[in-house]
Amino acid sequence: MSDCILSRVPVVGGLGYIERVRRLPSAFTATLQPEPENRYFRHAIAVMAGGEKVGYVAPEIARAWWERATATVNPMSCPARRARQSDHQTSGVELVLDFSVLTP
Repeated sequence: MSDCILSRVPVVGGLGYIERVRRLPSAFTATLQPEPENRYFRHAIAVMAGGEKVGYVAPEIARAWWERATATVNPMSCPARRARQSDHQTSGVELVLDFSVLTP
């Protein structure tokens, strides 16, 4: 994946956590928490902010990062920010992650 794509990883399911999302600052640090028990998506990686779930790493990205996320002792974290208004209007995405800092 190119750095451009990695710097704009969408967080999905944010509308389910919209009250939490609305309390977030425009930029923050997100913690990535694998959910091996998730019955809907076996590679689910929850996005946490301030100790609360605010969505999930998009499934097409989570598959590629699952092994790394589950192999680490300390939870992975990365910069995150609110999505642009156009992102919200066209796809419903509320937050984006910057995975470019996670590359080796």
